[in-house]
Amino acid sequence: MNETDAQEFIKIAVLESMIEAQVTESVLEEDGIPHMIRSYHDTAYDGLFQLQMGWGEITAPLSYKEKILKILEDVRAGIWETGESEGIQRGAKLEEI
Repeated sequence: MNETDAQEFIKIAVLESMIEAQVTESVLEEDGIPHMIRSYHDTAYDGLFQLQMGWGEITAPLSYKEKILKILEDVRAGIWETGESEGIQRGAKLEEI
């Protein structure tokens, strides 16, 4: 068990869409940032919670909060933060891709 495993995961931000969640998760995985993404979708209520609360949430240790919020800000601004291994350079705007 490493130090990250011992840290409590807290709610960092509400995600607005599935695309935002997927892009953010890709960047966090690439950067090795521990996190969990949870959708608010509930089949029993046919997505009612997503209409009221947002698509879902991202949780992570408090020590990563600022880094995650910066990544999420870049994603929302249309800046793709993936590595060159996928043929996209860091900081490229989505419309440039």
